[in-house]
Amino acid sequence: MTLNPNQLIPKSAWLLLFTALFAVSSAGVVLQSMSDIPPILRASWRMQGTALILLPGFIFQLRSLDRELFAAKDVAIIVLSSFFLAVHFGSWVWSLDHTSLVHSLLFVNSHPLVVVLLMPILGSEIRKGHVIGASVGFFGAALTLKDIGAGSGEVTLIGNFFAFIGAVTVVGYLFSGRYLRSERNMPLFIYAFPVTFLSAVWLTPASLVLESTTFSQTIPELGVFGWLDLSWILWVGYLSLGPGLLGHTGINAVLRWFPPLLVSITLLFEPVIGGIIGWIWIGEISLGAWTIIGGCLMLVGAMVVKFEEANEQIIDDFPS
Repeated sequence: MTLNPNQLIPKSAWLLLFTALFAVSSAGVVLQSMSDIPPILRASWRMQGTALILLPGFIFQLRSLDRELFAAKDVAIIVLSSFFLAVHFGSWVWSLDHTSLVHSLLFVNSHPLVVVLLMPILGSEIRKGHVIGASVGFFGAALTLKDIGAGSGEVTLIGNFFAFIGAVTVVGYLFSGRYLRSERNMPLFIYAFPVTFLSAVWLTPASLVLESTTFSQTIPELGVFGWLDLSWILWVGYLSLGPGLLGHTGINAVLRWFPPLLVSITLLFEPVIGGIIGWIWIGEISLGAWTIIGGCLMLVGAMVVKFEEANEQIIDDFPS
């Protein structure tokens, strides 16, 4: 939808945008606080709960659909997208246990920089803004690593690496979603539910094999469906309704009023908001000088890439 410059953006739209930003930013500290549960199991709980929340919307849109549901290619892309989403969440939640909250959020949100690295493979033209943005961003990422071993030693290379894997794999998820939602005009819940459900299907056996979890509910913290226990259902309920539904659905909803560039730039501040939430939640936060300097450069680099993407879209829309 093209926004009319004379159209007033309702205050409720701004409220929804910042509520969605807060919701997605809060997921990190909540998941990190659930450290009694193995990380892959934790990720699968998040996907199980979110899939359950998305199910009514999927059923409603499915009943209203007046065309063929899925072509064979669509099914293949949905399965691939679910795999990318599973690896994204599994690696990111694992990183939360092995590096600082801010570092994990910075590296998992570096996907605009990852896109630039993939552009030659995708056959896309790399413009000057892409090179500048990626160079600044990756230089900033390198600077943040100077805080490894400093202070409490909370920041680790392996933790940052797994958060970066989360950034790499979310690019595959985003590209898949862009194709199915934009080019195939697939309704939101028709796409979101099967991808989220299948993501849980990928994560669950991975947890059974790698973390020795079980289907038994004797010890909820090791149970495949342990989140249904009273001690954890509120945690997973918040992750599903907050970051899972309100956050991501809210982001899709505000595109009715805001241009994609503004929404994308706003979401780049997730590490900042997430860090503040973590500081309020825990009462302290690991934040070295190099993390502050490098983190700012990572955000600036990602913004430059996003602005270049917007300029490229304008050029494509108005060819010479």
